[in-house]
Amino acid sequence: MSSGGPTKVDVVSDVMCPWCFVGKRRLEKAIAQSATPLHIRWRPFQLDPTIPPEGKSRKDYLEGKFGSQERIDELLGSLSVAGEAEGIAFAFERIEFAPNTLDAHRLIRWASEGSDRQAAIVEALFRAYFLEGRHIGDHGVLADIAAAHGMEHEAVAARLATDEDRTAVEAEIAAAQRIGVTGVPTFILDQRYALVGAQPPDVLAEAISEVAQYQVAAASA
Repeated sequence: MSSGGPTKVDVVSDVMCPWCFVGKRRLEKAIAQSATPLHIRWRPFQLDPTIPPEGKSRKDYLEGKFGSQERIDELLGSLSVAGEAEGIAFAFERIEFAPNTLDAHRLIRWASEGSDRQAAIVEALFRAYFLEGRHIGDHGVLADIAAAHGMEHEAVAARLATDEDRTAVEAEIAAAQRIGVTGVPTFILDQRYALVGAQPPDVLAEAISEVAQYQVAAASA
């Protein structure tokens, strides 16, 4: 292990997970507090891989997952408060579909090819879904988001129409599950230490600092 390179932070996340959006904002605050060089990598996870490719009614999805409308309203209210604190104006009322996010994860994977656009694409997917209510399982929407961030629209659309990297993304999700990831976001530092949930920025910053110090000590031992 070398002290010369940046500390790796693997963020296991799903772009239909509102707490992952909150976690992204908190990670950004932690990064701003930290002097540690970091290499952030966005890793796939699916909260519900059983959702069909065309998506399903978000109302039906939430009712099936949480039961009563009262419980749903309570959870979304808590998320709105957490989001507001992080500058996220969740617009849950705009969301009509719960998407299957496998294709979105393929796009995130491709965003690291050549020029690393992963963080920008992840942000755009979160914003498209939670602020604009767009269907991020739709290939046209995904290609539009890609094009807005410097990727070629037609090339991305053509790749989405195939099974390219589907198995690779599924393998990454399975690998995360094998190491014990059951909820997201999960932040894995230096491929060794994990923090689960949308942790406060100071908790993330402290953990990053501790891991970086360990790297330095291990390298000089």
